[in-house]
Amino acid sequence: MSATATRLRRIAAVATAAVAVTACSGAVLLPPSVSSNDRGVGPVVESMRRTISDPNAIVPSRSVQESTLIGASSTSPLDILVVGGGATGCGVALDAATRGLRVGLVEREDFSSGTSSRSTKLIHGGVRYLEKAVFNLDYGQLKLVFHALEERKQVIENAPHLCHALPCMTPCFNWFEVVYYWMGLKMYDLVAGRHILHLSRYYSVQESIELFPTLARNGKDKSLRGTVVYYDGQMNDSRLNVGLACSAALAGAAVLNHAEVVSFLKDEGSERIIGAKIRDNLSGQEFETYAEVVVNAAGPFCDSVRKMANKDAQSMICPSSGVHVVLPDYYSPEGMGLIVPKTKDGRVVFMLPWLGRTVAGTTDSNTSITALPEPHEDEIQFILDAICDYLNVKVRRTDVLSAWSGIRPLAMDPTAKNTESISRDHVVCEDFPGLVTITGGKWTTYRSMAEDAVNAAIKSGKLSPRNECITGNLRLVGGDGWESSSFTVLAQQYVRMKKTHGGKVVPGVMDTASAKHLSHAYGTLAERVATIAQNETLGKRLAHGYPYLEAEVAYCARNEYCESAIDFIARRSRLAFLDTDAAGRALPRIIEILAKEHNWDRSRQKQEMQKAREFLETFKSSKNAQFHDGKH
Repeated sequence: MSATATRLRRIAAVATAAVAVTACSGAVLLPPSVSSNDRGVGPVVESMRRTISDPNAIVPSRSVQESTLIGASSTSPLDILVVGGGATGCGVALDAATRGLRVGLVEREDFSSGTSSRSTKLIHGGVRYLEKAVFNLDYGQLKLVFHALEERKQVIENAPHLCHALPCMTPCFNWFEVVYYWMGLKMYDLVAGRHILHLSRYYSVQESIELFPTLARNGKDKSLRGTVVYYDGQMNDSRLNVGLACSAALAGAAVLNHAEVVSFLKDEGSERIIGAKIRDNLSGQEFETYAEVVVNAAGPFCDSVRKMANKDAQSMICPSSGVHVVLPDYYSPEGMGLIVPKTKDGRVVFMLPWLGRTVAGTTDSNTSITALPEPHEDEIQFILDAICDYLNVKVRRTDVLSAWSGIRPLAMDPTAKNTESISRDHVVCEDFPGLVTITGGKWTTYRSMAEDAVNAAIKSGKLSPRNECITGNLRLVGGDGWESSSFTVLAQQYVRMKKTHGGKVVPGVMDTASAKHLSHAYGTLAERVATIAQNETLGKRLAHGYPYLEAEVAYCARNEYCESAIDFIARRSRLAFLDTDAAGRALPRIIEILAKEHNWDRSRQKQEMQKAREFLETFKSSKNAQFHDGKH
């Protein structure tokens, strides 16, 4: 009886909260807060939009960007120097540059090389946070959900070629779960208000199987009673990050990847940070860059940056690891994800279609901070065990095409009196004069995190921006004018000119798969890539079974700061994340094209091959992992 009573109380709590939210909809949902994005900055937005969406615009070369940073002297400093080229850092650079500020950004590795390329690929409001808000009567958690749902819609609208709505199915194995999840997800719809993607709904067992053919009707001591489907967003995370970096560059920011901060420059009298000593990791050259304010957006590594300023700085990062595996496409249908809110050990598990394959994973677990995190075999096995309980497919370890781990920087505010509480929201602080740190949060809210960080930097440096934040209504490069049907232009007007092994040039069809891939990856700039494929005989696919073309390597080297083979296989294309073995097979040709673009000698090409193979070994696919197949 006690279990039944608990269930009834839970349903009653959700119902009461749903009624409360509905009753408050006039006050909470309908009149949105007036943000800086709505305050009469139309002409500025239009001017910046034209600059970023200009089909003939070319990002400044890497050498030009480096020269700009070197030229930022003590008498003519930058307004803001950003440390870190992930989603937040590039978001800060774009936000500040579009406010008319002088901005520089340095990234030790590549844009999106850390946490930002190893995400779940979801743009979400946080269903779990909503559940906690209801049961703990926590208004703070509820505000997080409101805010994230608003940002979710903006991310999708600002990069429509890289983001889309994805239906996610939650299986129910008793009628309590049907009622509980249906009511909870209806509340999620209500909280979303005008930012809703699509309405959630219940599907019968038969309808569910038709939508998700590999979903098991019967599990261990349980039978499917139906499913509840709701919508969240999905993205190509690293390409979105690279789009932010390129948009910032077009807006006037000097962005430089493969360049790290070695030390900070301080004012002799006040001890305020006034710049940084930077090392170009490609050339080995070191130089000084001066700035009114430095913004630390180094993600999991923000504590090490803070300790450059003050070796006694209190740590504020509590690292959390999320492991993901990639499986063949037949594990899940193309347009439907599967999310189980609570597995046998209480964790969430999900299976999502992504770029023609299936990504499976679970929620975060504690970890230590490392430059290149690797998934442990027991974590991979846990994911396979967990999804096995919900599928009618034999789940095999040999089906794992790639597996990776990402570190999420959960943050504690070092200035807060109570440091026991880890924030799921982001933290902005200036615990050393001239150094503003932004960390925590999640991909979905990167834009508002950047806005808060720039606001703090403006206050710290007494800067004078030309206008307020406009990024809430600013399409990223390739996004303005893009339509889901844009791929048809590529399919109809371009051919893929390919060179055979004998040296003969032959035309190939720009097939639908290649055209769709180019359109979604590059947006309105896809015709530039197609032109290279047609006019420079670079129309051949890089790997069998994948739509990536040789032309993309040349395009990314010229227009997206692709400086290494790893940059391409991991961040410009997603081949390393989708299929480790296929990425390895494509490496010789990728390096050959990059060598021509960057004038690499034989020694550099050999070095690139070695580094890339070592990198791929950290992706624990069935090809490069030691495992016992067991029940899989």
